[in-house]
Amino acid sequence: MMDKIVRATAKDGMIRIIAGITTEMVQEASSIHECTPTASAALGRMVTAGALMGAMLKSEHESLSLKINGGGDAKGVTVSARANGVVKGFIGNPNVNLPLNVANGKLNVGEAIGKDGNLVVIKDLGLKDPYIGQVPIYSGEIAEDLAYYFTVSEQTPSAVALGVLVDRDLSIKASGGFIIQMMPGADPMLADLVTYRMEELPPITSMINEKGSVEAILEYIFDGMDLKINDSLVPEYRCDCSRERVERALISIGKKDLTDIYNDGRSEEIICHFCNKKYEFTHEQIGELLENLK
Repeated sequence: MMDKIVRATAKDGMIRIIAGITTEMVQEASSIHECTPTASAALGRMVTAGALMGAMLKSEHESLSLKINGGGDAKGVTVSARANGVVKGFIGNPNVNLPLNVANGKLNVGEAIGKDGNLVVIKDLGLKDPYIGQVPIYSGEIAEDLAYYFTVSEQTPSAVALGVLVDRDLSIKASGGFIIQMMPGADPMLADLVTYRMEELPPITSMINEKGSVEAILEYIFDGMDLKINDSLVPEYRCDCSRERVERALISIGKKDLTDIYNDGRSEEIICHFCNKKYEFTHEQIGELLENLK
């Protein structure tokens, strides 16, 4: 079952839908960061959210970042996404491992994230300043926090579902999600109908395993509601780090700190947060960077 994100509408365009299956992408993220099941679920929900929200951007030059940190043992999750479906992310503590949530028997993402903090959305829309929206964390379960963000920060009532099912061998069995939004001027009765249907739905990972495709899931949810699939894209976990970018980051610490490192005779190893790739800078190479700064 290949990963896919679709953009769709229902009820004469009054309902906007972004939905996707992200199993392979979340597997890649989980493998790179060597996540426990709890960490896989937290990071997986966030990279799925990033891919879905990236698909809502208007132009391929736009990008967004999502950050959530509620003071829990996960130590925060950060995700960066582009309009073409390329996503990267990291979790502060990939070893976080909590007992299952007593209420629903699921992985306890809410407690791992914590509630003492904010969900922050930063959109680079190619304007002079990025758009920054933030809301207090509502539950730490991520989907509910995003629904709260859309409603409060973007004044768009939204239903959000995100799910990651981790198999016994710690591989990702199923992952995906959707964002359903009412467009301005939509019939209030329609919002009630969608809310009612959402409450009756099985978990998104169950629907992925049962229905097999994102289109079949949407046909099931929006049966009799004039569903129209507009287009689709393939999401991908991919880091765009390079030695040049890491060099620029090293230079950005300033001439004084760089000189201190050089005078101490040290070499420097920089690890990319998003893909764990290591970049070595020898004492001589640090000297060359200082020369170029003169």
